[in-house]
Parts: sequence; structure tokens; C-alpha cells
Amino acid sequence: MAWTAPYFHNHTSPQDMWYVLIGIPGLEAIHTWISIPICFMYIVAVIGNIFLVYLIVSERSLHEPMYLFLSMLALADVLLSTATAPKMLAIFWFHSTDISFRSCVSQMFFIHFIFVAESAILLAMAFDRYVAICYPLKYTTILTFTVIGKIGIAAVARSFLICCPFIFLVYRLLYCGRKILLHSYCEHMGIARLACDNINVNIIYGLTMALLSTGLDVVFIIVSYTMILRAVFQIPSWAARFKALNTCASHICVLLIFYLPAFFSFFAHRFGGETIPHHVHILVANLYVVVPPMLNPIIYGVKTKQIQNRVVLLFSSMSTCC
Repeated sequence: MAWTAPYFHNHTSPQDMWYVLIGIPGLEAIHTWISIPICFMYIVAVIGNIFLVYLIVSERSLHEPMYLFLSMLALADVLLSTATAPKMLAIFWFHSTDISFRSCVSQMFFIHFIFVAESAILLAMAFDRYVAICYPLKYTTILTFTVIGKIGIAAVARSFLICCPFIFLVYRLLYCGRKILLHSYCEHMGIARLACDNINVNIIYGLTMALLSTGLDVVFIIVSYTMILRAVFQIPSWAARFKALNTCASHICVLLIFYLPAFFSFFAHRFGGETIPHHVHILVANLYVVVPPMLNPIIYGVKTKQIQNRVVLLFSSMSTCC
């Protein structure tokens, strides 16, 4: 018994654990100031994306593949920002740093699940632009409502299958009292690194799934846009060429603001520990979950003529009624 007692004393059951999310390490003194832009961006993201979904659902003229995929993206943006921003703001404003292990794992799952699903939606949007520009006469026969529905279900199913093992991977680890998470929200490797156990399986699975899901999505998106650009520059009319490029411009902007900060955060967390200051990494990770969701509806509103026209029509009809 003299040997076994310390073992049970030193290792903690996951169900009994509480973590402390400290926000942005090194910038605790200015948490209140940081919270102001984050709160503003979160409000804009939620209102803008919900309005975009309402506009697409209520306007029959927007019931086209491009806009249906856009409504999926907007819904994913609302869920991603809502899974993270309220807790971040609670830390910054009320010093509500405690979070139970189960709540932390739930937040981790939803963040990774929504991210992988959103990456699949962006790939579907790239495929939509490829068909629209390279095979315009077959567009409506290839991307039917049934096909769009199957793509949406496949995106959710793939994300679920990829992210479910993360739950089992963190529950299988042994923990021994370390509970300070140097972050504003919970993610897989942050939880795993608090374990007093071998986390090689967690590292390998995380890297492998990132490469096979998001990494492959990026490769296919690049291939799609390479073929799109090749087709566009073969169009003899400058006006038609400009119109095709303008249609793709908003999607390319969304791709950049989604993937660039995500890859920065991903590689900084795994390989940039010595070169990138920790507070810079966490600040980028915090902005990443609110900036793209805020910018997406603005970019599509500015770059897409049909959405602009519907917004003007909607507000003009509301002012007439008033």
C-alpha cells in the first residue's frame, strides 16, 4: 500500500478536474482593451451571418448552389465564433477562468468539428465555381439540390468522424494536477500537453488528420482555381473574363482569411514555440475565431451584386412599410 497510495494521489480522474484558462498570457493587464474589438467583431459576425442566412433562405432568387453553400458557411461561422467568443469575453471581463474538464473537451470538439466542416464547405464552394466557369451549360444538371444536400451531409459526417477520436484521445490520458491552460479556449493539443502521459498518439493523429482533411482540401482548392484561371484567360472577351474573375474574387478573399491565420496558429502551436512569442500566437488564435466570421458576410455583400441588390430591396421595402 505504501507504493500504490502516491499513484492514486498523484493522478486525477478527468471527471473531477477543472482547468484555468488564463486568456492571453503576458497581456493580462490589457485584457479589457482587447475585449472591446473582440466583442464588436463577435456581434458583427453573429448579426451579419444570421442576416445572410435569412436573406438566402427567404429570397427565392438566391436559391442557387453558390448561395446555398454560402448559407452553410455563414451558419458555420456563427457556430465557430459562438463556441469561443462568449467564454473569451467572460475571461476578459469577469475573470471567469475556471472550466470543467468535460466542458473543455466539449468546446474542443465543437471548435475542431466546425473548423473541419467549414474547410469542406470552402472546398465545395471552389468546386461550385469550377463547374460554373468551366462547364456553364452543365451547371444546373451537375449541382442539383440533391447533390448540394449530399455534399452538406458529407461535410458534417466527415468532420464528425475525424473529430470524435479527439475526445477518446484526451480521456485516455493520465492527469496529475496540472491545470493552467495558456489559452482563451480549449483545443486538443492544449489539453493533451497537461497530461502526465505519453501524448505521441495525440500528436500523430492530430497532424495526420490535419493533413488528410484540411491539407487535402487546400490542395484540391488550389487545383480547382488553377483550372478556373486557365479557363478564364482563354475567354476572348475582356468583359466576360473580368466578370468571371470578379465572381471568384470574393471566394479567394474568404479562403485567404480562413486558411492563413489557421495555418499560422497550427504551425506556431507545434513548431514555433521558441521563435514566436506565446502571446502573439494566442492573440492570433483569438482573432482567428472572430475576424473571418465577421469579414465573410461583408466581403460577399460587397463583391456579390445579387446580394447587394437584395439587401437594398429589403431595406427599401422596410422603409416603405414604416
